[in-house]
Amino acid sequence: MLAKETYTPFSDKEWIYEIKWDGYRAIAEVNRTNARIYSRNGNLFNATYPIVVEALEKLNIQAILDGEIIIVDEEGKSNFQLLQHYQSDNNHVMEFRAFDLLSLNGVSTTDLPLTDRKKLLKELLSGNNKVIKYSDHIEANGEAFFKMAQEKDLEGIMAKKADSLYSPGVRTNEWLKIKHHKTQEAIIAGFTAPSGSRKHFGSLILGIWDNGKLKYIGNSGSGFDASGLKELSESLKPLIVTKSPFSEKVKTTTPATWVKPELICEIKFTEWTRDGMLRHPIFLRLRDDKPSRQITMAASKPVKKAAIKKISAKPKKEKAVNPAKENMMSFGRIKVKTTNLSKLYFPEEEITKGDVIEYYQSISKYILPFLKDRPQSLKRNPNGINDGGFFQKDAGDEAPDFVKSKSIYSDSVKKDIDYIICNNAATLAYMNNLGCIEINPWHSTVQKLDKPDYLIIDIDPSDKNTFEQVIETANVVRDIFKRIGVDSYCKTSGATGLHIYIPTQKKYTYDQLKDFSHLVCIMAQEELSDFTTLERNLRKRGNKMIYLDHLQNRRGQTISCVYSLRPKAGATVSMPLKWSEVKPGLTPQDFTINNALQRIEKNKTLFLSVLGKGIDLQKSLKLLDKL
Repeated sequence: MLAKETYTPFSDKEWIYEIKWDGYRAIAEVNRTNARIYSRNGNLFNATYPIVVEALEKLNIQAILDGEIIIVDEEGKSNFQLLQHYQSDNNHVMEFRAFDLLSLNGVSTTDLPLTDRKKLLKELLSGNNKVIKYSDHIEANGEAFFKMAQEKDLEGIMAKKADSLYSPGVRTNEWLKIKHHKTQEAIIAGFTAPSGSRKHFGSLILGIWDNGKLKYIGNSGSGFDASGLKELSESLKPLIVTKSPFSEKVKTTTPATWVKPELICEIKFTEWTRDGMLRHPIFLRLRDDKPSRQITMAASKPVKKAAIKKISAKPKKEKAVNPAKENMMSFGRIKVKTTNLSKLYFPEEEITKGDVIEYYQSISKYILPFLKDRPQSLKRNPNGINDGGFFQKDAGDEAPDFVKSKSIYSDSVKKDIDYIICNNAATLAYMNNLGCIEINPWHSTVQKLDKPDYLIIDIDPSDKNTFEQVIETANVVRDIFKRIGVDSYCKTSGATGLHIYIPTQKKYTYDQLKDFSHLVCIMAQEELSDFTTLERNLRKRGNKMIYLDHLQNRRGQTISCVYSLRPKAGATVSMPLKWSEVKPGLTPQDFTINNALQRIEKNKTLFLSVLGKGIDLQKSLKLLDKL
């Protein structure tokens, strides 16, 4: 959920007010002792901010938090420049200031009013954690709060409608940022030559996208210190081009050097001139948390005071970008209501929510055998692939009568959770309508929850590994199984990795299969030690290593189902493979929503053996011991 900007502070009893932190916005997914933090664009922050990850894992909670990663300076203020230089200067305090709660103990909280979510969050973070801290607020008196922020020279304040619901990925009038100074994000299009004693460059040439063209909005030559000039100059050098990126001619007082319009900076200024130029622009910082194409004239327009009054007068949830279009699907006597069918789930591919529902219905007879009687962990992306999404385990009170569920006691939350059981196309449509682009079933069924139907080894690469290395790893794992007489089955993850399955037919416990798969992974890693690892901790793993994940074989663990779409660019599908296809040239992008059905119908039984006769584990262990 993103805020719009306004320049005018206001007071209103229906609003709350928070400090605007000067750092990196982040979503923290915490599952007890395993935490992941993401930027608002979905980039993994774990390797960059291990201190925050470690502190989150010490909380021993199951929750999704929204907040800001900050560095606190000597005056007790958040300082963005210190955060940017933290890798080379880590003598300051890093904090994660949590201001919202998206999920708690597997249950989504996004439909609760903001003040209710914050009460739960405050209670959740009531301990004395020096890194993870609750971001408090005041009620009603925004003008006095803003004056305090000015006196302390803070970046500004946030104004939020007290009853606002959380809409992932949506920029809303119900959240507003009110800054101490007027600021503008701009694209660096070039720089001028330095003069006098100045080194590196004189000023930055700035632009902003306007109707698909880069529009010149002025130069900024102040706000830099000596080290900042040098560092920014080094960042600009690889981007130098010979031609100006502007369609119009831009005049400069000293010679200009043009660059690719990729770097984004934030500028402080006094006002816009009548001809659309920044008056008195001062460089504040580089921004690397959004694509340059988002820096447009429309994005820079502030919310007017009249609009704020209108929001307060009508305390309704903001309408979605795509109007709600309802449709009733019939499954015999069962009717399933679907909504917002024209909402774009994959913006680049122009694939809608309706397209996703239609895809799953077209392959329902092929995917349902792999869902039957299995508890479902719902990964919901109700606003499409760019919203980050959240997990929901409990079916909730709003689930219709035709949706069957199974109550399962959870040791982690010390209570029963009602998991959806998806045994028919109607329930599948219901799940898709909730925003489930991806389907994540348990490895075991309700008949034998502690004994899964299959073993899984997840070959999980870093962003530095090639897919050829993933393929090589999969074939080494397959060869180990083959040498002990075990048939294995491979599918793409639909993202960057491969999944290898071994049928076990509900004969062995999760722990038994976890230990067996661990032994196989050890042998594979020894053979491919240059680029594979068994290290689970992201900080210790290194950024060029493929993780051989045997820990998928645990009760309650889920992985994307075969034939499942993934909420990734390209609308890729997790597709079963013949081993003859697992060779150089294969890519996960080969299988998408557009061609999946045709391939599935040609290879209907390719993965069904995973649900068939299981291995003899004792025999396999004896043979493995002889290798």
